[in-house]
Amino acid sequence: MPAARNIAFLASDTELALEAKDRLEGLYGRFAPEEADVIVALGGDGFMLSTLHATQALQAPVYGMNRGTVGFLMNAYREDDLVARLEAAEEEVINPLHMRAVRVDGSTHEALAINEVSLLRAGPQAAKLRIYVDGRLRMEELVCDGALVCTPAGSTAYNYSAHGPILPIGADVLAVTAVAAFRPRRWRGALLPKTAIVRFEVIDPDKRPVMADADSRSVRDVASVEIRTEPAVRHRILFDPGHGLEERLIREQFV
Repeated sequence: MPAARNIAFLASDTELALEAKDRLEGLYGRFAPEEADVIVALGGDGFMLSTLHATQALQAPVYGMNRGTVGFLMNAYREDDLVARLEAAEEEVINPLHMRAVRVDGSTHEALAINEVSLLRAGPQAAKLRIYVDGRLRMEELVCDGALVCTPAGSTAYNYSAHGPILPIGADVLAVTAVAAFRPRRWRGALLPKTAIVRFEVIDPDKRPVMADADSRSVRDVASVEIRTEPAVRHRILFDPGHGLEERLIREQFV
């Protein structure tokens, strides 16, 4: 990336991250995100996602350093030679998912998700979902604990825990993954083009309530959820050379 003259440091609310922020600002200066060439996020993956959402309207890329418990999107923490590391960093560009959820009461809620949009049962009974792809009915009834749509960047998160596939970062595909599918019992999900529009309809939402979640922003009592890629939003993420998302996704499959 170009010269990193102005660096904005953002930290999660943990003591470890806040102490790191103070030290780094003492070494490299203090700048607001709006005037920065690059933004450095100090925390774990959850804070990295929050930072990307909060700064998506800015031009500066985001470089994460791990001061949290999970660091798939983060680089190793080191205070020396930071400017050189930033200028040598490799950039990945990610388009998030757009969620449009309609609640049982008719209200509409929209949100963006970098990792995944998930639907989860919110009561004691399994959810019943109907699935459309690009307006065409593809599954009349999926009985499950939930289902999700994920991007390649999010494929090693909740998707992988639900036995979904890991997607190469350059793949123009989305994964649709069932969470504890009961019927069809062996259905593991589907791979769809990145341009696909996926729509879930909740069957009998009063008896079998379902919540929708986009990167930890939740909507309860949904009747339907539509998910598509949002190409107008481009998240720029920086990684140390040889440690980008493509390498991390490949490495994860051989652990």
